[in-house]
Amino acid sequence: MTAVSGILLLVFMSGRFIKYLAQAAAGGISADVLFTLMGYRLPEFLQLILPLGLFIGILLAYGRMYLESEMTVLFACGYSERKLVMQTLGASMIVSVIVGVMSLWFAPEGIKQVEALLTDQTRMTEFEMLAPGRFQALRSGGRVTYTESLSDDKRQLNNVFISETGKTGNTVAVLTARTGTQIIDQETGSRFLVLKNGRRFEGVPGQADYRVVEFESYGVRIERPEGERRSQRDEAIPTSELFGSDVNKHKALLQWRISMPLLVPIVALLAIPLSRVNPRQGRFFHLLPAMLIYVGYLGLLIVARNKLEKGKIPEWIGVWAVHFVFFSIAMFLNTKGSIMRYFVKRRQEAVLNASS
Repeated sequence: MTAVSGILLLVFMSGRFIKYLAQAAAGGISADVLFTLMGYRLPEFLQLILPLGLFIGILLAYGRMYLESEMTVLFACGYSERKLVMQTLGASMIVSVIVGVMSLWFAPEGIKQVEALLTDQTRMTEFEMLAPGRFQALRSGGRVTYTESLSDDKRQLNNVFISETGKTGNTVAVLTARTGTQIIDQETGSRFLVLKNGRRFEGVPGQADYRVVEFESYGVRIERPEGERRSQRDEAIPTSELFGSDVNKHKALLQWRISMPLLVPIVALLAIPLSRVNPRQGRFFHLLPAMLIYVGYLGLLIVARNKLEKGKIPEWIGVWAVHFVFFSIAMFLNTKGSIMRYFVKRRQEAVLNASS
């Protein structure tokens, strides 16, 4: 389970990390917060990955034991199927508790912190997110900045290039300087970029009447953008606020969060009979139908959640009906052998009674 969950976590987080990395490369967020964002998203990923990791782990472990006839030896020595189920459920309960903590508390808090962090990023100036050796556009598109090198505190810039578009959109001003320094006015709190030893070219593209100014010192005011108003995601709402809510979305979200830990013991019960494989079959022969059942289970939960959000099914049915159906399937698959043996025994007794 640990190995499978680790691989799945790497795949999921790599995709999300690449997305954040692209935003950092475009200047949307600072590269310094990438790993912080991924840390806050970790519980959200784990609540989905751990049930699947446990399911596949049981299939692989028990499937190998069936394939190498170890299960046959265990059953022949008196190890019952009931004991196998109980020990498997005992281990799955530990995973269920972990998933429940992630789903009900850590994941909502992590998403809330991610939203707050991204909101703070929108308030940062382009110079606070500047990276050396790269042309970087301001969010409004009115300024493009480039610096060859940058100090660790992002205050000292070397070989600076700045292109600004006028308010009318017709004129363009280009500044080049050997060095630049960020200065904060202690009285007003305003930020300025003071350029040293450079030139300023201003004019209308396509015309020859450019004005060229050489300067020893030139100040550019850095406007601090207003933070974008980000509406809070429903997933960031604490679980305690969902109880007693009359909003269908909140009811569906609460049932979804409770469904994650409920999912774990049910998929463990499903995995036990689905892991049975004939020694003559391949080791991975049983994985495909098992994965189809798991995907169907998770897909129906998502459908039930969407229906509950739209008010198309009552709250008392919700996602509980899906859990009940698959729990019934799991119980049937686990007791199928005992039921068949019971009827065979009764039939044999009837035949013996008839012959006597």
